[in-house]
Amino acid sequence: MLPPGVKWLLISNTVLFVLYFFAARTGLGSAFYHFGLVPRAVTHLLAVWQLGTYMFLHDPFGVTHILLNMLMLWMFGTTLENTWGTKRFLQYYFVCGVGAALCVVVLATLFGNAESRTIGASGAIFGLLLAFGVLFPDAQMLFMFIFPLKAKYCVMIYGAIEFLFTLGSTGDGVSHVAHLGGMAFGYFYLRSNVFKFRRWDLTGMFRARYREWKLQRAKKKFQVYLRKHGSGPRRDIH
Repeated sequence: MLPPGVKWLLISNTVLFVLYFFAARTGLGSAFYHFGLVPRAVTHLLAVWQLGTYMFLHDPFGVTHILLNMLMLWMFGTTLENTWGTKRFLQYYFVCGVGAALCVVVLATLFGNAESRTIGASGAIFGLLLAFGVLFPDAQMLFMFIFPLKAKYCVMIYGAIEFLFTLGSTGDGVSHVAHLGGMAFGYFYLRSNVFKFRRWDLTGMFRARYREWKLQRAKKKFQVYLRKHGSGPRRDIH
């Protein structure tokens, strides 16, 4: 059974894809244009909503884009949401997606490609991939859906590929910056939370030790009290 976060992400992405599909084929596709991520619109027109809305739009002229993203959302998102819970899973998903968008905006603005338009959930999806590799490093995955490999190695290889594509500017129409940005924000998010959880665990450990010490101290005081009043355990002297 699908957990609620993954289920509603799948539904919302699919519904919007269908609407965009029919709109694009009836000449109404421009209605969706302002919900894709255009760096210049974010920096000059303050269209900050695009940092989140772009994640729910996919190429209406082909199904490969959304099929791959939704397949990976189901594969990795289900396990992560069952592990974390819905609230933390969705928080992580949107941190990766918005973080990927910020990377696109910054790099596009710096290198003169601010009119480009980015759509798709791939930034958030690559964040899920990284989290799965971190939490379940020895789990078996199919690299490129063909070769069985441990998750930690798959993440390393995918990260290296996206880094090289980002540097190489392949012109393949894929936002490798968003993929890499989603992984980067996911990594820093996980590191910050791991630190917090360790700190909380350490505090809990000291509290538990302190309670144990108080209990032992109370037992000793009670035994001393019983001995002083002649009610202590009988001891034979040899």
